[in-house]
Amino acid sequence: MDYVALISLKQTIERLLNSSYISITSPSIKILDSAYKEVNSLQENLKKLDRNSSSRETISALDGKLSQAVSNFEDVLETHVSNQFLKDENHPTSFSVDLQGLKTDIDFFRRAARTMKKAYVDGLRSSESEEDNDIYVRSDQGMIGLSDEFRVTIDRLRHWWEPEIQAVSLVGMAGIGKTTLSMEIFCDDFISEYFEFRAWVRVGPKRGIKDIFLGVIAEMKDNDEMRSLKGKRYLIVLDDVWDKKVWHEFKKLFPDGNTASRVLLTTRLEEVAHDASDPIRRITNVPFMDKEESWHLLRAKVFGDKPCPRSLEKAGKKIAENCEGLPLLIVTVADVLSKSKNKTPEYWKEVAERKNSVFKDANDQVSNVLFPSYNYLPQHLKACFLYIGVFPQNQEILVSTLVKLWGSERFLEPNWWNTLEDLSMSCVEDLVSRNLVIARQKSSTGRIKTCGLHSVFWHMCVGVAAKNKFFGVLNSRADGLSEEGMNSQLRLCVHNNVLFGIKDVYKSMEINCASTTRSLVCYGPPHQYQVPICFDLRLLRVLDALTIRFYEFPEKVLKLVQLRYLALTCNGNLPRLISKLWKLQFLIDMKELKHLQITGCNLPVPCDDRRLQNVVKLLDVSPQSCTLDILGRFPNLKKLGVQIEVEPNSVEPPLRFFDQISHLHFLESLKCVVVNPKCMSQVTDTPCSSAIFPPGLKKLSLSGFGYSWGYMRAISSLPNLEVLKLRCYAFQGAEWETREGEFVQLKFLLLEDTDLMKWRVDKGCFMQLQHLVIRHCYKLVEIPLGFNRSRNFNTIELVDCSPAAIGCAKKMMKESYHLKGYVHCSWENGNLKS
Repeated sequence: MDYVALISLKQTIERLLNSSYISITSPSIKILDSAYKEVNSLQENLKKLDRNSSSRETISALDGKLSQAVSNFEDVLETHVSNQFLKDENHPTSFSVDLQGLKTDIDFFRRAARTMKKAYVDGLRSSESEEDNDIYVRSDQGMIGLSDEFRVTIDRLRHWWEPEIQAVSLVGMAGIGKTTLSMEIFCDDFISEYFEFRAWVRVGPKRGIKDIFLGVIAEMKDNDEMRSLKGKRYLIVLDDVWDKKVWHEFKKLFPDGNTASRVLLTTRLEEVAHDASDPIRRITNVPFMDKEESWHLLRAKVFGDKPCPRSLEKAGKKIAENCEGLPLLIVTVADVLSKSKNKTPEYWKEVAERKNSVFKDANDQVSNVLFPSYNYLPQHLKACFLYIGVFPQNQEILVSTLVKLWGSERFLEPNWWNTLEDLSMSCVEDLVSRNLVIARQKSSTGRIKTCGLHSVFWHMCVGVAAKNKFFGVLNSRADGLSEEGMNSQLRLCVHNNVLFGIKDVYKSMEINCASTTRSLVCYGPPHQYQVPICFDLRLLRVLDALTIRFYEFPEKVLKLVQLRYLALTCNGNLPRLISKLWKLQFLIDMKELKHLQITGCNLPVPCDDRRLQNVVKLLDVSPQSCTLDILGRFPNLKKLGVQIEVEPNSVEPPLRFFDQISHLHFLESLKCVVVNPKCMSQVTDTPCSSAIFPPGLKKLSLSGFGYSWGYMRAISSLPNLEVLKLRCYAFQGAEWETREGEFVQLKFLLLEDTDLMKWRVDKGCFMQLQHLVIRHCYKLVEIPLGFNRSRNFNTIELVDCSPAAIGCAKKMMKESYHLKGYVHCSWENGNLKS
């Protein structure tokens, strides 16, 4: 955590030195500069250690010692600034800070920093490679599941028409069965006959090419066999490869006699697999087990060849399901169950409902295998990964929320070529490619929209975070009263909001966390009634309490001067003084503001002509707020969401706001939703021409507008539009005709809840379309078959559509081998995938 602590302190000092809100006295600037230089120097040493993979143990051993000193100094610095700000009850628009009173604290930090810098340098010199333990799981009953992957991989290994040496890769999460699958392949009768020589080598994260080479030699019967490999067809399995250099160095050492020799790699890292193997023809992604396979494996490990008693089957299937398809966890839980003398239905039900320690003990054991996936992460990814554990187990997490939280926590350091948002998205994609994080849903543009953790990784995150005081999870009264768990905790994650109502838990937060806690996130079940949340954590940067309802805005929030991220559910208006929370990033009058989301409310008309240059997202505002005077204050806006609520029996003319949106020259994404549309009627002004939209618009989502299809011309001619989503009678009418030259750049199209019957598409339309989704279009007679003429068109999805439309989709999938399809009919209770 040292690296993250340094980034946070570095950004705190930068903000103080560069703030237009705070003026620093001249002697104080010199003091801050000296501390800033120490931070930069320490950061450079950590980067050097990070680049040397054999230095991980050194980093782990030192980790925490520096972060404590850095955090303590940052606490002192921010407490001093907060106290000076809160002294003035008039809440000035700017103020001066004198830090000379902190000279002793700064000198102490500099001495600690120099001591740690020496330790890091010594660690860099002395770090040596160590052997890793061989850890893998293989079922005594042989391999269960993965039959398709087994067959496909064997086919790839015996491509005799490719005579040069090739690498075939198995990639997947730790414990998913890569080693088991590769061993089954290695021992297969056909493989043993096809290849004249075979060798198996365990690689691991620390083993160099020399050790790998010696491992292959150890598999040989005599020293002459190495020389005799030339001209022979051989198979070498490199199990658990962590570095893409391994394959390149291997090719230099081993002969390639054009004999169709093969190397089978197993790895957790997609980067390693993609570098060694053709991603289409030579990489097998090892999947999780399905429910049936999971139960089969659990039953086989507990009972062997004997049948499972019927009284245990229901609980047993639930236990297997709770393992979420991970073979290593299934085998570990099964081992505990098989050794237990208690095989009663009551005991197994307790295990299935997680009411005893079986799953906790199994997760602890599995964490030993999973830990290297975390331990060998680059420093900048470690905190990002651990932080995902603040969300409840098995929660599907919005990546957009995660990105904002990472930014508010200062885990990442932006640069001139990468914004914080771009950097955060790259980190999410990196964690997914390392098989640490699971991508749950993708957006219309193909980026990861939601993600999550397998329960074993969530368990590991919570354990590592608690050990390092990175965050603590409060789920029970005992958690809240644990002085060891609460004391000096950087972040509190409340998964049971009722705990705030327990007096001694509330008091424990005040005593143990008031001067150290930077984040308070409340992700327990939503509460209809207000609970007394603890606002006395004066250094809070993140306060996420959306699941707790407030009847009015809590005034204590206004004293949280360091707050950067605020998410509350409350009635009434925002107080004017909220603009004095000068670090808040994620309402008007805030120079640091980047993201503003208010559900259907009107923005006030600004009292001066100041512009908010940093705001790039403005979500869920009312159409009344879309005036030139208000929108003009956000010149760099990229994403705008408008929420329209129609008054019952309203006789007002259609709302007008599209004309003002055309002045947002940097706008890329626009979402407009009528939350209570009048059935079959128009509630806003019509888009008469494409000129009412910004020319750079790439993504447009409309819902409930009731336009006729003729007005689609204003949208279809937008030159840069790539994503179009039409929901809830955004357009209505029986026929829609698109003409040549329309939707020239569109890649994704969603039609949901329309009365469309006939859809005609001319040649030259939708030429870039890749993905078509049609939902709840019960009257649609056919889908234009012309989409199949486009080389880019690769995915079609239908949910609850007419039989005629479903028939068209099936025909398209049959005629085009590259077209992926998904058809779901709720009345048939079945899916069709292709």
